[in-house]
Amino acid sequence: MSRTEQQIAADRARYEEHQRKGLENAPRALPGPSAIPPAPIAEDAVIHRETVPGGWYWWSRLRAGESLRISQDAGASSVALTAWSLADASERLNLPDTIKVQWTTAIERGRVLFSDMGRVMVSITEAGSSGHDGLMGGSTAASNARYPGETRNTRDNLVLVAGKLGLDRRDIGSVLTLFAPVRVDETGQFSWQSDLQRPGDFIDLRAEMDLTIALSNCPHPLDPNPDYAPQPVSVTRFRLPVAADDLCRTATAEAVRGFANNALQIA
Repeated sequence: MSRTEQQIAADRARYEEHQRKGLENAPRALPGPSAIPPAPIAEDAVIHRETVPGGWYWWSRLRAGESLRISQDAGASSVALTAWSLADASERLNLPDTIKVQWTTAIERGRVLFSDMGRVMVSITEAGSSGHDGLMGGSTAASNARYPGETRNTRDNLVLVAGKLGLDRRDIGSVLTLFAPVRVDETGQFSWQSDLQRPGDFIDLRAEMDLTIALSNCPHPLDPNPDYAPQPVSVTRFRLPVAADDLCRTATAEAVRGFANNALQIA
């Protein structure tokens, strides 16, 4: 075995040992997908409602404790999402750490989304499926070249959002694409797994710090639909009390540490 092969084997063994220790502290099982359609949100809890047309973007500031429900009420559409801390925009959503720390690519109910500072930005309190992509990122002008005519894409949409926030394209970090059932197969290739999709899917995201969140309603690069046909999505901003035994805050040792980091920041 060459020195390079020995180093690769040693790195793999170290990773597998870290993974084993991480999984020992992970929950035996998270709850299954949330029921579809979701329970309605009480009107006195609603702060704002909006519809994001296909191809367009939307952004909002969320205070800690506020939630966002994103719903496929009009049909299938993938929605790319990114976020920045309101206190310091250099702290932003980090999908590689979110996946690495929780030992899974499944973005599902009970999981959390981490920032690049090791703090929890968002909790996934409800989700109709785990068909979301935290690996590939959103669409670009190049990935949209397969469609005839002029089309909007996520990269350009988020550049527009960044400009409105006083940021630029260098400030656009990781992108989570909701309702995009992408997984990695045994050969390391990305694949679109339609069996993970559920008609009328939705997700509830709770802000765990004051943040700015941006959405782009454009087709994912691997979307098999040959037509550019993103449907409108419904966005509802609301606020509900957080239970003392909230699943997202207690489900994994990694989440507990992330929330401890949040508390240190507040202190």
